[in-house]
Amino acid sequence: MAYVDGFVLTVPTRKLAAYRKIATLAGKVWKSHGALEYRECAGDDLQTQYGVPFAKLAKAKRGETVLFSWIVYKSKADRTRVMKKVMADKRMNMNPKDMPFDMKRMSYGGFKVLVDM
Repeated sequence: MAYVDGFVLTVPTRKLAAYRKIATLAGKVWKSHGALEYRECAGDDLQTQYGVPFAKLAKAKRGETVLFSWIVYKSKADRTRVMKKVMADKRMNMNPKDMPFDMKRMSYGGFKVLVDM
């Protein structure tokens, strides 16, 4: 069964182009090591009637865009294999201080797929 890493983070809207550049490189790295899908999505319609809005969940500040991202793998074991290669890949050797967002405010985790259609 597929396995998914999911992320929610905020990026200052003025730094979205810089984030897109980093995310595009990251997607190429993940896919080159075996990830099946790599998606980075910017919040567009986040006003909800029910539940906790993403902006509130992510504690987005004025001038920030909420991103919802995921990476799909064949399995949890494959995710472990891919992640090991990604972390060793020199293309991913980036200084956290150079990131266009606050990594301490990013939420992420691994998820078992319950429904796959």
